[in-house]
Amino acid sequence: MTTVFERPAELIGKEGTQLGVTDWLTISQERINLFADATGDHQWIHVDPVKAASGPYGKCIAHGYLTLSLVNLFLPELMRVDNTSMGVNYGVDKVRFPAAVPVDSRIRGRGEIVAAEEVKGAVQVIVRITVEIEGGERPACVVDTISRFFPA
Repeated sequence: MTTVFERPAELIGKEGTQLGVTDWLTISQERINLFADATGDHQWIHVDPVKAASGPYGKCIAHGYLTLSLVNLFLPELMRVDNTSMGVNYGVDKVRFPAAVPVDSRIRGRGEIVAAEEVKGAVQVIVRITVEIEGGERPACVVDTISRFFPA
């Protein structure tokens, strides 16, 4: 369920707020291949199921940057800020990839507001998103996203 803030100013003082989790998303070989085509990263560990079967993971794994890019899909599932003129992705901090994402596994995002402050006519919020692998002991990715929401 998406956490809704009625306006950007409501983010101030919400540090530590747990935003819940997203729906599970299956990481298919097709998604991995499309990402490889989009980025030009066709390393065998991602796109060659035969060779990857004898590799360190026993099958293909998703690109770390594919996993990171899916945070953009998860963030609006975790939170929405209404009454804005626009929201912008300002960047990320502290990206880590503690575990690989095997093909056909399911991942989801878990969110927490880490910081929020007023900056240059907007509210800047840092949301830590932990990308979990179903049944995994460690997360696939942990990233602090930085967004700016401008009031309407």
